Amino acid sequence: MNYGGQSEVDAIASILIKHPQDAFFNQSNVDQQWERLSYFGRPDYKAALAEYESFVELIEQQTSELKFLPRNDATGLDSIYVHDPVVIADRGAILCNMGKADRRGEPAAVGQYLAELDIPVLGAIEGDGRLEGGDLVWLDNSTLAVGHGYRTNAEGIRQLKELTRDFVDELIVVALPHWSGPRDVLHLMSLISPIDYNLAVVYSRLLPVPFRLRLLDRGIKLVEVPDSEFETMGCNVLALAPRKALALAGNPLTRQMLEDECVEVFEYRGDEISLKGAGGPTCLTRPLLRR
Repeated sequence: MNYGGQSEVDAIASILIKHPQDAFFNQSNVDQQWERLSYFGRPDYKAALAEYESFVELIEQQTSELKFLPRNDATGLDSIYVHDPVVIADRGAILCNMGKADRRGEPAAVGQYLAELDIPVLGAIEGDGRLEGGDLVWLDNSTLAVGHGYRTNAEGIRQLKELTRDFVDELIVVALPHWSGPRDVLHLMSLISPIDYNLAVVYSRLLPVPFRLRLLDRGIKLVEVPDSEFETMGCNVLALAPRKALALAGNPLTRQMLEDECVEVFEYRGDEISLKGAGGPTCLTRPLLRR
């Protein structure tokens, strides 16, 4: 199998990423799009390329196979965040239907590339359904949490439940807060990043109480991101393998708490590729195979 792994923490064997040269194109294209896409600042194209090369070097050191999503004229700057337009399950891929209108061309672009990789598409979210990959978190191989917010709606969740009914025993719907409103990016994975089967980074101040208690009942220890590091995406951490994590530089308190839990932390600088577009290491990557 060249795909699968219904887990957020099993070791990554194959991963999908997209280089900013194929998402941003050039500085002129960045200048035309960044404000409309609600970026926090104007990315510097050349600086983004340099940051991304360092990011790729870290991924290469920890993962045996990298796949680069090619350029597609139907997508924009946000297509660098490859986690959102597709979900990978053991039986194939589920193409999302983006809540952010400017990203609607991304699932089809990913689907075309998956066909080249011989990764089957199990289904797609269609019609009025909205679903983004950042709202999905595997708690174990058959338990899937999904955030219900501005990017993922009830119809998208209904279709997801139908597509996964044969291999997901429990679909936990997590109501997300309004926070900064519909133009902002607040996915479920903005609030939780599993690091091991019994360890997760969380921002509890925005977690619904029933879901937080559910995590504790499952025996998951919570690493609490401080207020000072939430906006700098201290909660957005990619598990490369159990207790081996990739994080955005600039969150020393969260890093120290992870290291206190015997987590090996690798950091990258992401002023241009992460902070300005509100997409951390989980957003920049879509594991295709975990095992």
